[in-house]
Amino acid sequence: MADLFDKIRKNMGPLGQYFKVAHGYYTFPKLEGDISNRMQFRGKEVLVWSLNNYLGLANHPEVRKADADAAAAWGLAYPMGARMMTGESKYHEELEQGLAELVGKKHGMLLNYGYQGCMSVIDALVNRHDVIVYDAESHACIVDGVRLHAGHRFVYRHNDIESLEKQLQRAEKLTEKSGGGILVITEGVFGMTGEQGKIKEIVDLKSKYNFRLFVDDAHGIGALGPKGGGAIQEQGAVDGVDVIFGTFAKSFALTGAWVAGDADVIMYLKYNVRSQIYAKSLPMPLVIGALKRLEIMNRGTELKDKLWAVVNRLQKGLREAGFDLGKTNSCVTPVMMHGGEAEASNLVVDLRENYGIFCSMVIYPVIPKGMILLRLIPTAVHTFEDVDYTIKSFSEVRQKLIDGKYDKVNHASLLQEYAGKL
Repeated sequence: MADLFDKIRKNMGPLGQYFKVAHGYYTFPKLEGDISNRMQFRGKEVLVWSLNNYLGLANHPEVRKADADAAAAWGLAYPMGARMMTGESKYHEELEQGLAELVGKKHGMLLNYGYQGCMSVIDALVNRHDVIVYDAESHACIVDGVRLHAGHRFVYRHNDIESLEKQLQRAEKLTEKSGGGILVITEGVFGMTGEQGKIKEIVDLKSKYNFRLFVDDAHGIGALGPKGGGAIQEQGAVDGVDVIFGTFAKSFALTGAWVAGDADVIMYLKYNVRSQIYAKSLPMPLVIGALKRLEIMNRGTELKDKLWAVVNRLQKGLREAGFDLGKTNSCVTPVMMHGGEAEASNLVVDLRENYGIFCSMVIYPVIPKGMILLRLIPTAVHTFEDVDYTIKSFSEVRQKLIDGKYDKVNHASLLQEYAGKL
């Protein structure tokens, strides 16, 4: 009989296999200091483009005060217990209502975590007779939610309406026999590429097919839409989306999430989402903190306008400099270059150690082999000076990449030279 852990020691997984060279630098890096456009990394100040703090609320003075006051007044234990038993409060209900109104729905339900919440809501909405049809580039929380599904699931090509129709036709044939229904799942903004999901076009398919639509609008809420209601609001498709999922981890700069929809659906979820029924209620400081953030967002579009001034300058400047940003039509700014794994590693070290720029790197197998993706997340606290410096720096490292300078060194030796051993 084998030791259960033998396979772990032999195979650390697709990401874990790199931990010896990646841990503490490329993975699990420590950013220190106040959350802002500039922070500390390994003792040096860096310009940070990797935080989903879209509206700059993480260190907004009113937010910091509300968080501190709520922690002092309530502590982290209150309310004690699961919401269904002893963890309910008027503040939880007030927050749910406000969040639902933000995205144009009448009812909402708080969730303790985004990833876990999204998985659990999907699991609760379907049974073995139902069919899920979902976008091929859906976030991992959606994919894992789909994996929990005991019935059939079909994947359609990313943002390809023709492919979606074919899968809907397959789904209809199955549900005619099973008596089940169809749930279509997509995202408001795909977090890796910045491309908005084709929500309006999917909603239009409801005239031909009988399905319900679930949209994860994590990256859209707060950053898109006339009132910050997200990509769904931006596309004028609120009425056609049956369930809207949102997280506090992006524009709200907090922990937690929510789901919004019609009264009967939300009440069903409150009594059937197992990860909430059997979990402690969201602590009061997080609830009060979210209410303050929501209040600030509802005052007007000043923060969103600041964000988009930075986004527009960054994306326009990068494109004029000849960079490929793909199909992004959101704040997420993917910068794509050609190169291998070693070149990508060396390039990132150069950016961090010599240019003082910290951004996320994505390589194969997340994207096609031979490609490097540097993902930039603009925020309302970035400046035009940050933008201009970044464009200049990216142009320089791209030229080094083209000249082959990053394939002539070893990233481990680079780290030793610039920052000491990991």
